[in-house]
Amino acid sequence: MTRVLVVEDDPQLVRALVLNLQARHYGVDAAPDGATALRLAAARQPDVVLLDLGLPDMDGADVIKGLRGWARVPILVLSARQGSDEKVAALDAGADDYVTKPFSMNELLARLRAAARRTEDIPAGPAATLVETDDFTLDLPAKKALRDGKEVRLTPTEWHLLEILVTSPGRLITQKHLLKEVWGVSPSSKTNYLRVYMAQLRRKLEKDPSHPRHLITEPGMGYRFEG
Repeated sequence: MTRVLVVEDDPQLVRALVLNLQARHYGVDAAPDGATALRLAAARQPDVVLLDLGLPDMDGADVIKGLRGWARVPILVLSARQGSDEKVAALDAGADDYVTKPFSMNELLARLRAAARRTEDIPAGPAATLVETDDFTLDLPAKKALRDGKEVRLTPTEWHLLEILVTSPGRLITQKHLLKEVWGVSPSSKTNYLRVYMAQLRRKLEKDPSHPRHLITEPGMGYRFEG
């Protein structure tokens, strides 16, 4: 059973989320504030966290940072804050996805399913277990990235996106395919997700992020990995 931790201080929304998730056979824990969320996360080891940013005791971004200190669990932010700066700040803190309130329950459930899939090991063929470039090395089974001999921390979403690209070297992976596989959504206006995450991956892995050698953009089409 996939276990979900709902971190939200609106009792009505919590009730709606809990009922919808339990009806679909998810295990659900709920926390009304950040301190309770961190305690429950340590005790219950959720597979996915749904997190409101506007909590009564601390900002949701601080909860993300607290979780990222020890856990790689996918974190989906639920927030009424619509500014791009808020979204980027949450993603930079370590969130994996961002859903703006009010949201469609069907869309949220699709995002949640995609997030849950990111925690599953993706089988890699014998030739694709270790990916080495001049700038970085990826150990796919161990989910470890090394750059200049030092481990680089990647979020589950960053890993999932990277694995899709590096296991098909030289092949153009379309925006539509990446959005569906990683976020469970159709393209529409969500291509900004890809731009944000590819920029983060380049900052972490490429020697010169502004002129990437390995994580290549094909304008208007998608992305490809060159070894």
